[in-house]
Amino acid sequence: MSKVDRRTIKTREAIYQALIELMSEKDFDTITVNDISNRANIHRGTVYLHYSDKYDLLDRAIKDHLSNMLKFCVLSRLPDEELDFDQSLLSMFLYFEEHFSFYFTVITNKGISCFKEQFIQIIKNGIMERLKVSRNYEEGNKEVAVQFMLSAYVGVVEWWIKNKMPLSPQNVAEQLWDMLEMYYAQ
Repeated sequence: MSKVDRRTIKTREAIYQALIELMSEKDFDTITVNDISNRANIHRGTVYLHYSDKYDLLDRAIKDHLSNMLKFCVLSRLPDEELDFDQSLLSMFLYFEEHFSFYFTVITNKGISCFKEQFIQIIKNGIMERLKVSRNYEEGNKEVAVQFMLSAYVGVVEWWIKNKMPLSPQNVAEQLWDMLEMYYAQ
């Protein structure tokens, strides 16, 4: 396994930070690679050494964050392991709190729809795995259950982040869990 040079890591972090700062100021569609390179204080060509374009940069930033969220939240447990739903919810909200600026930016920026699609898919996969372990559903009922829980998770996360975290991670996770627990317990 090759080790990544520290300069490369610092450059990528500068590019990533520049993108986040710019997205907090204007729509993603209006941001150029030149804007990113100027903000990161690097040459435009350096951005292209690391990313094919601004869409590649955004896609990789989103995938990295969602992958890290999964690791942090332990949603990737094996199906036969005991699941701790309320702890996973709390972990998710704690992760969002820690990385609030990124998630606030990608959720509220009009030029970004790919984040929500990827987030929905990850949460949906987690819910489906949990339903395999915790309940037996007929196929039609299972899809309704998945859509119900998916809407609850994603809707509450969006509301919480767009409203700049009006409740503590513990409080919002507990409230969401209390509402979903009745459904999971059946």
